[in-house]
Amino acid sequence: MLGAFWVTVKLTLLSGAGSLVLGTVLAAMRVSPVPLMRGFATAYVNIVRNIPLTVIIVFTSLGLADTFRLTLGGDDVKDIAFRMAVLGLSVYTAAFVCESVRSGINTVPVGQAEAARALGLNFTQVLSLIVLPQAFRTVIAPLANVLIALTKNTTVAAAIGVGEAALLMKEMVENEAQLVLITAVFAFGFVILTLPTGLLLGWLGKRLAVKR
Repeated sequence: MLGAFWVTVKLTLLSGAGSLVLGTVLAAMRVSPVPLMRGFATAYVNIVRNIPLTVIIVFTSLGLADTFRLTLGGDDVKDIAFRMAVLGLSVYTAAFVCESVRSGINTVPVGQAEAARALGLNFTQVLSLIVLPQAFRTVIAPLANVLIALTKNTTVAAAIGVGEAALLMKEMVENEAQLVLITAVFAFGFVILTLPTGLLLGWLGKRLAVKR
C-alpha cells in the first residue's frame, strides 16, 4: 500500500512540475502581444479543459505509446505507462495552471509594466522580471487547489495500468470482502496527502501575498 501511494506522490510531483512549466508558458502566450500566440493558448485552454481526463490518459497510452511508439525513454511497459500518465496529467492540468497564473498576471498594476517598457525592457523581460514574480505570489492559493485536484486526478492513471493507489484499491476490493474498510483506508490516505498540502500552501499564500 505504501508503494502504491508513493507512485501517487511521484505522479503528483512530476505532473505538477510539468504542468507548472507548461501552464506558465501558456499564460505568457495568453497575454502576449502576438495574436497568433494568444489564439493558440486560448484554444488550448478551452479545448483541453473540456476533454475528460480519462480520454487524454488513454490517448497517451493507446495513441502515443502503442500507435506512434512514443516511449519518452521508458524501458518496459510499466515504465512507459507511468511516463505517459505524467504526460497526460501535465497536459491536462496545464490548462488550469494557465488560468490561475493569468489571473495573477491581471492583478499586477498595468503601470508597472508600462514603466518597465519605458526603461527599455522587452516583453519577455517585463514578464519574467516584473510581472510573474508578483503573479506567482498572488496565486499560491489557487495553485494549491490545482495541486490538490491533480493529486486526486492521479487515480485516472489506473486506466492504463499504472500501479498507483486507485489500482491497488480496485484489486483489493475484487479480492477481499472488506469493501467499506478498504475504501475508508484509501480515502484516509488521500486525505493525508491533500490536507497538509492545502494547509501549508494556504499559509504560504497569506505569508507571501503582495500588499497593495
